[in-house]
Amino acid sequence: MEKIVLQATQRDVIGKQVKVLRRQGRLPAVLYGRSFKPISVSLDFHEANRVLPGITSSHLVEVEVDGERHNVLVREKQFHPVLGKLLHVDFMAVSMTEKLRANVSIHMEGESPAVRDINAVLVTGVEEIEVECLPKDLPERILVDISTLSEIGAVIRVRDIHLASDIRVLTDLDEMVVLITAPEAEEVVEEAEVVEEAAGTEPEVIERGKKEEEEF
Repeated sequence: MEKIVLQATQRDVIGKQVKVLRRQGRLPAVLYGRSFKPISVSLDFHEANRVLPGITSSHLVEVEVDGERHNVLVREKQFHPVLGKLLHVDFMAVSMTEKLRANVSIHMEGESPAVRDINAVLVTGVEEIEVECLPKDLPERILVDISTLSEIGAVIRVRDIHLASDIRVLTDLDEMVVLITAPEAEEVVEEAEVVEEAAGTEPEVIERGKKEEEEF
């Protein structure tokens, strides 16, 4: 797992005034946690937007504030609805000696022979698994190999995922992760049927309001 260290400075600017920080090239953020007094901080805007968008919520990060490093997890990332840039980040400080509970995302790898050869359909179930472990043992993501799924009805459940012995799985072991099903028959609709079905039906007009963009 790649080690990420972010430099941060404490800030007094809060509320709507944080827009001034962003214009100055700073990203507002907050650190909080159990037995940890919340700290309002700011990060380098460009560095944070280069590093943080792609990491998962189970990726351990270090944030250095006034020379003191804190081990944290990214709990929430707020993005600008138009520009797609980070607007605010919530970090949860963790103790490296205390177990924590976290959701780890599932990522598929490989190619299913059933999908490739017989046009089967791959149906996904749970997208993340809740685990309990020490922060150092927390996986960034869980990889599930689907290259073994070669026939209709093949399934991978949570119980089939093998993790390190130091990691306790809290999600129901019978939950489905991925299932191979038969391809659905395509429904052919004749143009005449469409015309007949639509006869006498007036078109419905849907008016959409334009959402005002948030000032950046």
